[in-house]
Amino acid sequence: MTRVYLTLVWLLACTAAWAAGEVELMHADINLSDKTSLQRGARIFMNYCLTCHSAQYMRYNRMAEDLDITEEVLKSNLMFATDKPGDTMTISLTPEDGEKYFGVTPPDLSVTARVRGADWLVTYFMTFYRDENRPWGVNNMAFKDVAMPHVLWEYQGWQRPVYKEVKEPGGETVMKIDHLEQVKPGILSPEEYQLMVNDLVNFLVYLGEPIQLKRFKIGSWVIIYLVILLFILYHLKKEYWRDIH
Repeated sequence: MTRVYLTLVWLLACTAAWAAGEVELMHADINLSDKTSLQRGARIFMNYCLTCHSAQYMRYNRMAEDLDITEEVLKSNLMFATDKPGDTMTISLTPEDGEKYFGVTPPDLSVTARVRGADWLVTYFMTFYRDENRPWGVNNMAFKDVAMPHVLWEYQGWQRPVYKEVKEPGGETVMKIDHLEQVKPGILSPEEYQLMVNDLVNFLVYLGEPIQLKRFKIGSWVIIYLVILLFILYHLKKEYWRDIH
């Protein structure tokens, strides 16, 4: 039994390391009640992600209703592939063309935040670095040999890896990335870019489970109802058992 338990622990540790890409994950400051952040994230997503990646389980009008976006703003600033607010967020890029251009078909992003996790997504967007050996000239610490170009490079600028010697369990010494350093500044400061990434990831978390916004609101009222009900039942119980006590 102990051996089975240790095996499961080892498998979970290996899975976590694989998911993180052997990099320490950064923290995502997720706040789905911050509609302004979600609106900024939606704008970034529509302009930089929806060209190659679809979000086919979300409709434009559903997003607009949830995030308090007017129909005028939706049509003029957030809808580039259709003029019908009731349409889902599909793209014109076919899977065949995607594989031709990038080597793999760009995945649908509807539930990426639920699969990968918010911390992984923040780390992914923050850790692109220059790698001339890759087709698009970039690589990523969270996703080694990533096929995607760094679409936000104008905002972040360019980073390069700084290596260090690491001794493997077998005794072999290898060079591994220690950290990234900026070699060309972007439009935004590092702090501003991190806020931009957090807005985008905040939106991706919403995209993965949009009902969360209403569920949290309903949950608050349910808790208030249960507290009031508990108060009433407690005094009712005291009244029923008064003669016995």
